[in-house]
Amino acid sequence: MAGVTALTPVSVVLSLSARLRGLVRGSNFALTVTAALVGGVAGVAVSVLSALSQLAHAVLFNLPLDVRLSAADHVAPWRALAAPAFGGLILSAMEVWRRRTGASAPVDPVEANALRGGRMSLRDSVWVTLQTLISNGFGASVGLEAGYTQLGGGLASRLGLLLRLRRADLRVMVGCGAAGAIAAAFGAPLSGAFYAFELIIGVYSVSNVAAVTGASLAGYLAAQSAIGAPYSIHAPTVGNIQPVHYLVLMLLGLIACALGIFTLRAVAWAERVFETSALPVSVRPVVGGLLVGGLALITPQVLAAGHGAMKLDLQLDMGARFLLTLIALKLLASLISLGSGFRGGLFFASLFIGALLGKLYGVEAARLLPDLAIDPVACALTGMGVFAVAVVGGPLTMSFLVLETTGDYSLTGAVLAACVLTSLTVREVFGYSFSTWRLHLRGETIRSAADVGWARNLTVGRLMRQDPATLPASATIAEFRQAYPLGSRHMVVLIDAQGQYCGLVQTAEAFAAELDHVASRRSVHSLAHWREAVLTPDMDIKAAMSLFDQAEAETLAVVSGAGQAKVVGLLTEAYASRRYAEELDKAHRSLSGEDA
Repeated sequence: MAGVTALTPVSVVLSLSARLRGLVRGSNFALTVTAALVGGVAGVAVSVLSALSQLAHAVLFNLPLDVRLSAADHVAPWRALAAPAFGGLILSAMEVWRRRTGASAPVDPVEANALRGGRMSLRDSVWVTLQTLISNGFGASVGLEAGYTQLGGGLASRLGLLLRLRRADLRVMVGCGAAGAIAAAFGAPLSGAFYAFELIIGVYSVSNVAAVTGASLAGYLAAQSAIGAPYSIHAPTVGNIQPVHYLVLMLLGLIACALGIFTLRAVAWAERVFETSALPVSVRPVVGGLLVGGLALITPQVLAAGHGAMKLDLQLDMGARFLLTLIALKLLASLISLGSGFRGGLFFASLFIGALLGKLYGVEAARLLPDLAIDPVACALTGMGVFAVAVVGGPLTMSFLVLETTGDYSLTGAVLAACVLTSLTVREVFGYSFSTWRLHLRGETIRSAADVGWARNLTVGRLMRQDPATLPASATIAEFRQAYPLGSRHMVVLIDAQGQYCGLVQTAEAFAAELDHVASRRSVHSLAHWREAVLTPDMDIKAAMSLFDQAEAETLAVVSGAGQAKVVGLLTEAYASRRYAEELDKAHRSLSGEDA
């Protein structure tokens, strides 16, 4: 019939896709269901990656499939040396190929949510996950959790982009992918949810709690249905915790602060050592692998993330000297792995080192203050939480991880107090977590995953007035008055013969009565202000506002760029402040769900 459009499979798919996008964008319930789907997929991915890593350990190090690498009684020396070195060789080849193809550096979930509105490349995320799997699978002293969250966040971001989610919803979706991954990895849905709130999204709000918790539970259930949580921790029963023990465990938190800050700085030192060495970039991971293998000849506990070693060490009675040795060896192995170019995270490594630190603290506390009767297991679990807070961040995340590990609410209170104190101290003294510290070393200034990308996008080039009034700097005041009568322009830009910026002149000042008798012979350049204070189009709004304050100016000229002084516009402080306030209010309303 005329006027009736024939239905085709393509048109049906496009129509259904449009309806699905509209449903997810317009319904919190639909968004939560989508988030749960993302979390479930992330949980399955965690199970697959964990199984592949365990299979690699079994093959490369000749271990039974049910034995964790770091808990092995013995590893053949040639395997301990060869496997990490060969893994480093593979990573070197991958990095050389990436650089030759001109691929950009991958973006992790924290950077994506802080600066890019949740936009991540799925291809880059798969690439990073593969590198992390190779690093961990071949025995480097790093954890798989970085690969878990990278893949979960990348999958979530791709789905969100296909559904054309709003910026705020896309950021939440990336957090959902990470929440499902962490919940699946540790068998801890509360920890997964608060990992997303504290470390990936950067804020907790009523508008995102349903989606994040749904994703976390789905990831947990998916992993449990597959192979179980690969990083599950089962601690011995904890003795009675008294109020005085809170203070003792908070002191442990301060000790963890010092070691955590040292660890973060040591990561940068290790990278600098390899960068300034005579070793080619392609050789550094191989050398790093050999060094880690050399440490494994002392004890296999330094290999991989350390999950098996941690489960083993929590049950054993160990002396102070042995504990100190293990802490030093594991920390050194992790620094060498990261510094030489292996991919991975410090999440589980920090839990392992923290447990050893807490156990050491408990041994010494029992020896020096026997009347306190503090349980060494309580110290070990608190150390696990506070050192992870010092390195990774997330006081509530780590507190809930201890709760879900032990099921002991009395201990959780003490751990929470110690974790909060640790977080406050690290923030005041140092200010970075592992993720943001790595970004800081690359030149970024972000301190968390809170969305600041909108401020980066609000540039001077977008805000400036592009038709500034100009006048040659050689003109007289009288010529200025003739060209720009009083009331025509508030501010006029002076330029030289080459068109370079020479300063700003206020129209009202040029019409001052005391200048009438010299107006015909005095150069207008003598009235110029702010000759050195200029903006550039690529400056973000925060940098512009800071320059307004420093120059004590209400209007500044915008020049074409560094090394050039061609005037391209003007910007007033009042307009910049108003636009900044509008965008800030919009961002706050997005976080609270008022724009949903």
